[in-house]
Amino acid sequence: MTQQTEQPAPQQRSGPDIVCEDLVRIYSTEGLEVQALQGLNLRVDAGDVVALVGASGSGKSTLLNILSGLDAPTGGRAQVAGADLGAMTRKQRVAYRRSSVGFVWQQTSRNLLPFLSAAENIALPMLIASRKGRSERVAELLDLLEISDVRDRQPREMSGGQQQRVAIATALANNPTVLLADEPTGELDDEMSAKVLGAMAHASATLGVTVLIVTHDPTVADHVRRTVQIRDGRTSTEVIRRQETDESGQARIVAEEFTVIDRAGRLQLPDAHVAQLGLHDRVRLELEPDHVGIWPDEKSPEPEGKRT
Repeated sequence: MTQQTEQPAPQQRSGPDIVCEDLVRIYSTEGLEVQALQGLNLRVDAGDVVALVGASGSGKSTLLNILSGLDAPTGGRAQVAGADLGAMTRKQRVAYRRSSVGFVWQQTSRNLLPFLSAAENIALPMLIASRKGRSERVAELLDLLEISDVRDRQPREMSGGQQQRVAIATALANNPTVLLADEPTGELDDEMSAKVLGAMAHASATLGVTVLIVTHDPTVADHVRRTVQIRDGRTSTEVIRRQETDESGQARIVAEEFTVIDRAGRLQLPDAHVAQLGLHDRVRLELEPDHVGIWPDEKSPEPEGKRT
């Protein structure tokens, strides 16, 4: 009979763990400037599990690099776990990456050292941070992520899903406030993806860690409460899911889509809405007592590509 390790109580916090306000990131290459983030705003509450989605080049990976401390914003404000990422010294940035955030890469080879066992990989961040109680913490995380059976195996002796769950445990070793994941299921099949995403949601519920996942995996919707879409360097729409119980007592998941309004009052309409209504150039607005109506401008000429 195996001894069950007692899990620590979830972290108790109030307010958001991630706040981005008018975030800008500009890259200069061979005399050209590329604006990867164009005034992005984002708020993630403590203990939430959020998926960040968007097309290639939309800015989601740039945002994740800033939040992880690997990059710095050109303008605006980014705050994670109470730390102002734009004002940190180099020493503070190193401490931040060791204790405040954990990170999981898409490529399993970047997450784990191949010559160490699962338990040794998980213990390594604690060893670097000179943290005590390493053996107990390793046992807690192996049990939490249901990978105790691979404790003594090296990465090459594990499946892809097991490797990623060990990577999650390694990222959680120093009890970070926020867990960031960049396409964590990109190299996995649907079954393994579901297990990895479920492991992240379970870790959040048990430990109270805030989770932000950058992904293109459509199955992520089953494991997060909120999905935020980035388009052209700004947050554009959000889908929020909640559970409701109908009159017969049956529980069901209800998903609602919202468009994000930035601090300047700008919003991005979903592409499908724009295409279906034939919106282009400008639209007609009408203020009603409880909503704003948006209609196509019938006098506005159609774009060149749509004329027959």
